[in-house]
Amino acid sequence: MKIEVNGEPREVAGPMLADALAELGWADARVATALNGTFVPKGARGDTALNAGDRLEVLAPMQGG
Repeated sequence: MKIEVNGEPREVAGPMLADALAELGWADARVATALNGTFVPKGARGDTALNAGDRLEVLAPMQGG
C-alpha cells in the first residue's frame, strides 16, 4: 500500500505500523513515530493498522549541545 513517510511517498506491504518500520529499516532503531499526526508509543506499533494514504513521521533522537 502507498503511504507517506517523512513527507515522501513509499510503498509498504505490511498491514501494521511495526511491519512498515521493519520494511523501512527501522525495526530495531530508537525512534519516535506519529501516524497522521498522532504519537504512537513503541508498545502500540504492533497493534496499529496502516491504511493507504496514511502519513507516517519517524523521528530519531538528536544529540548535541
